[in-house]
Amino acid sequence: MNRALFGFLALLLAAVAPAGGAQRPDEDATRAAVFAGGCFWCVEADFEKLPGVIEAVSGYAGGERPNPTYRNHEGHVEAVEVRYDPGSVSYRALVDYFFRHIDPLDDGGQFCDRGHSYTTAIFVANAQERAAAEAAKNEAAEILGAPVVTPIRDRTRFWRAEDYHQDYYKKNPRRYRYYRAACGRDWRIEKLWGGD
Repeated sequence: MNRALFGFLALLLAAVAPAGGAQRPDEDATRAAVFAGGCFWCVEADFEKLPGVIEAVSGYAGGERPNPTYRNHEGHVEAVEVRYDPGSVSYRALVDYFFRHIDPLDDGGQFCDRGHSYTTAIFVANAQERAAAEAAKNEAAEILGAPVVTPIRDRTRFWRAEDYHQDYYKKNPRRYRYYRAACGRDWRIEKLWGGD
């Protein structure tokens, strides 16, 4: 095969959408948002169901310790970095979705997971994200009829968690489902938010 034909075929293949029909957005067109909502396995699993989200990555945020690990992330919270296509889903929609998948009234952790590392937070990168997060927080408080304790914090470095935490719900579906049910996450969310 001559070089010109090979080059043309390579360009043609690069332009074809991946299996499933949808073409991934250009990496430069995507954005990242960081949320802490208790167990990062659950937050990751919830966000990966949302149309417009490209991927969610489990990790740690908010602390000062460099290179945190699962065994040693004091000061950090379990968090998820959500990479999304802003042409398909807005930052505000992500924040609204986040609130409806946590208990924003609990400042001691989430569900059966207690302590600082399981508390909630929204990490904002700029004034526009802060305004959207504040508006969503106010709306959540109005809907729930109680003060929302989830803080809105300036974004700090996000540290990716160990590989065995990534896509835990896919790699260990039975264990994940048992953990999620035993922890009471879905029961509490349903009680708080109903069908909202």
